[in-house]
This record gives sequence, C-alpha cells and structure tokens, in this order.
Amino acid sequence: MISIEAIFVAAVIALTCSVDAFTAGFSFGGNRIYIPWQSAQVINLICTSILGASLFAGAKIQQFLPGRLAMLISFGILSVLGTAKLLDSMTKSVIRRHNRRSNEGIEKKYEFCLLNFRFILHLYAEPEDADIDASKTLSVKEAVALALSLSIDGVAIGFGVALGSASPLAVVIASLITNTLAIHLGCWLGNRIVRLVKFNISWVSGAILILLAVSKLV
Repeated sequence: MISIEAIFVAAVIALTCSVDAFTAGFSFGGNRIYIPWQSAQVINLICTSILGASLFAGAKIQQFLPGRLAMLISFGILSVLGTAKLLDSMTKSVIRRHNRRSNEGIEKKYEFCLLNFRFILHLYAEPEDADIDASKTLSVKEAVALALSLSIDGVAIGFGVALGSASPLAVVIASLITNTLAIHLGCWLGNRIVRLVKFNISWVSGAILILLAVSKLV
C-alpha cells in the first residue's frame, strides 16, 4: 500500500520532471507547431519509461548501500542537478553557442539520427527544432528525438530520488499523467501568448530539486 506521503513525493517529482515538457510544449505552441495526440503520447511514454528505468535502477543499487551513504549520494545528485537547472538559461546558451561555432553544427537540412547524441543535446537547448521537415507538425519520429532530449534530466532525477527511497511505481504513474498534461497545456498557452513573453520556468524545477536534496539530510 502506497502511503499519502509517497504519493505527495511522487507528484512533486513528476511535476519537476514535466517542467521541460511544459516548456517544450510552450515553445511549439509559440512557433505554431502542432503536436498530434500520437506524438504527445510517444513523448510521454519514452520520458516516463526512461525515468522509470532510472528509478528502478536506483532502487536496486540502494539496497546495497548503507542508508546514510545512499542519502548523501541522493543529496549530491539532486543538488548538482538543481543548481544546473537554476542556471538553465546559461547552460542552454552555452550549447547554442557551441552549435553555432562548430563547422558541423546541426541544421534542419541535415538528415538526423535518433541515436545522434549531439542532435539530442541540440534539442535540449532548442526543442522547437525537433520539427526537422518544417511541416509545422511534430511527427512520431521527430517526437522520439524530442523525448530523448527531454529525458536527459529524468535519468539523473530518477536515480537520485530512488536512492532517497521514493516509490518508483508511484512516480511512474504520476509521470504518465503530468507529462501529457504538461505538453498539451504548454502548447495551448504558447498558442495564446505567442511571442509576447520570454518564457523560462526551468528555475522552478531547479528550486524543487534543491529542496528535495536538502530534505534527504533532514
């Protein structure tokens, strides 16, 4: 039986992981790029699956670690990632600058590979560029690449919170719900506030991650 506390923690973690999906949806909406239901579900399932895999891996490793050591590792992972998210705009500007300077920078006219880590990293900074064919509709194949980029943080978050004894099942269920809502809500808002505001709430997930990290030491 999952406790009320475990459900609350799972909801907080899932909401934290869905911030990037919300921001990506907002970016797509602002650029008038349509995300079909199938593509949204592909993003949701891939992000949740990767988060779930890292959660279960962390839970397994946690069994072999002394309780205090597991908590300290969890604190370290979450605090470092939280700090990086607080500096998210700076991190993404560095990635953009690197892509512009490189002679092999990724451009829409290039054929992409789903296993091309550099392309995935590019999408982390510029999610709207997932629309490779400029069709103004995110295909399933393009959704896979976008989902992999959105899952970069989920790997570390899942592993970190699992070491802190979070319930993997509760987090996975919450993530399936919040990711879908985040993508569609972000896209809907982006369509209505298009180009009127500079939108970046990555600092919110960063602040939550740091609070989660500190909670491991309490």
